[in-house]
Amino acid sequence: MSVPAVHKADILILAGDLTGKAICPIVKQSDGSHISNVFGRNWKMNNETELNEMKERVSRVGYYPFVCDQQEFMDYQKNPKKIDKLMLDLISQRIANWLELLVAHVDMKEKKAIVMPGNDDEKVIDPIIKSYEDRGIIYPLEKAVNLCYDFEMISLDYANPTPWNTPRECSEDELKKMIDNRFQKVKDYSKTICNFHCPPFGTQLDLAKKLDKYLRPVLMLGNPVFIHVGSKSVEEAIRKYQPMMGLHGHIHESFASDKIGNTIVVNPGSEYTEALLRGFIIDFSERGVDKYWKVEG
Repeated sequence: MSVPAVHKADILILAGDLTGKAICPIVKQSDGSHISNVFGRNWKMNNETELNEMKERVSRVGYYPFVCDQQEFMDYQKNPKKIDKLMLDLISQRIANWLELLVAHVDMKEKKAIVMPGNDDEKVIDPIIKSYEDRGIIYPLEKAVNLCYDFEMISLDYANPTPWNTPRECSEDELKKMIDNRFQKVKDYSKTICNFHCPPFGTQLDLAKKLDKYLRPVLMLGNPVFIHVGSKSVEEAIRKYQPMMGLHGHIHESFASDKIGNTIVVNPGSEYTEALLRGFIIDFSERGVDKYWKVEG
């Protein structure tokens, strides 16, 4: 059953980091079997059933299975640009497949579905999302969306700098300009929902593992050290404008809620490598936010 059916949701928001980060080659051998090295071990698939099971296993954690023969595998290894193009093609195919599933299983005349990229997402997905607007999906960037009642939602896909040089990140000064521009699009700050992918700095929403110069987690007494890595510009804007609510993501290990002044802020986090989906259910009334709670499964 779909989320709207289970939770009776009227609005679905898929707010970024929609795409995977790795291709998993599954290489056909001369005897007709396939091999792959993933999840820290070598796998051998002896028949079509085992091959399909491996493709499903890889897909469940957000990777892209790519079945090829040995010559193709060697060609890709020698040509990084060819790998880059393959990655974009696989990203595009999966986003299109997911959007097809969304419009097939959710009645867009009865429900709202809002889909936007996050900082990790390549810009190739934007025109794909936009192409589904005539089928009911809302692409919310660069505009204010009437979410429900007279509440307006403004959205932002960018984040402050990360160690990974992701496709949509910028300086805090640039982020501040983007945020101020978004707030100029709404009539009443107290009736505004900020769908900002990056969480505010110094909250329960932006705690991530501290990394050393080799991007390895820093440990203390065998446990990872956590630090705040969110955006100071987002935090300052929420404190200044005091919108009704902040919807955030980006820091996948921070499944949390918090408050900045009177503004409720939430981050559903993500454990996609564990095949675990997380989210928040939020109840709005004409008064504003009635209640909100975590869901996962």
